[in-house]
Amino acid sequence: MKLLSFMKNKVLGSSIDYKILPRKVKFDWEKTPVDWIPNQPYASYFINEINNILPAGEFWFCRLYNKVLPEITDEKLKQDVQAFIRQEAMHAVAHTSANKEYLSQRNIDIQRNLDIMDFLFNKALADKPFGKEVPKILDHQWDLFRLGIIATVEHMTCVLGKYALYNKRWEELGADPEMIDLIKWHGSEEIEHRTVAFDLYRHLGGGYIARYYMSVAVIVGVLGLWVDGAAHIMGQDPRFTDKKPSLFRPWVWMEWYKIGRQDNQVLPNPIWLVAQQIDYLMPWYDPVKEGNTQDAVNYLNNSPAAKRALQQAA
Repeated sequence: MKLLSFMKNKVLGSSIDYKILPRKVKFDWEKTPVDWIPNQPYASYFINEINNILPAGEFWFCRLYNKVLPEITDEKLKQDVQAFIRQEAMHAVAHTSANKEYLSQRNIDIQRNLDIMDFLFNKALADKPFGKEVPKILDHQWDLFRLGIIATVEHMTCVLGKYALYNKRWEELGADPEMIDLIKWHGSEEIEHRTVAFDLYRHLGGGYIARYYMSVAVIVGVLGLWVDGAAHIMGQDPRFTDKKPSLFRPWVWMEWYKIGRQDNQVLPNPIWLVAQQIDYLMPWYDPVKEGNTQDAVNYLNNSPAAKRALQQAA
């Protein structure tokens, strides 16, 4: 009865009282090496794959949120969503710059990975999936299903955001400051807007049972896409030729586990990462408790890329 009472009385609007602030950034990839973490080629490629995964998905977030914006009746939540859209659009632009000005410029073929993301977000999960009109009676449920996917992904990115924000090991190893700033800037904004996707999902009618089963599938899917994409780009490197990296070959998974077990601050251990998703599966999940907003804002106020953008705009 206590659980039912808790779920019933939960406020279905914005769960934060602060204002989310969109920021412009500018990154300079000219000096960033492929092994941006020195002597850690696997970890460097693995984390680099986020640049391939994120842009199509983040632009998709923006399109879907703009679509459902008129349905939001809580004014503070509407403001949160509008700020979220602007932040996610900037994330997509920043990671696209890394794809074009960094990875592609170093002769890494990323098109296959980008094509997979394009198929997923612009065809399979589009407003008209595979070009087929969704019956009007099912349109809201289709939106709600997709909002549930975003809510799950946003919990995962908040977890990774905290991991990046408090990570000191990359600097200790002499990692490239531009890539560190990209990851910490993005991660900090994920912490800042960590409540929005979950609040919106519930506000428009999303329930716990659907969230539970959907989130399990999404977590598995995201990890699979990450490993598959990382295997593809590192497989082009002669240092990994004999390993033939692939989603379906044990080596790429075992190497991830081995590096993460040796030093979870170089690359997050996959078991640790999966364990961080358990809170989201609980009926009492509260994204407000998942991060420290002030720590995130403190970093954002000092991000070199954000300062560079301000200087160029002046």
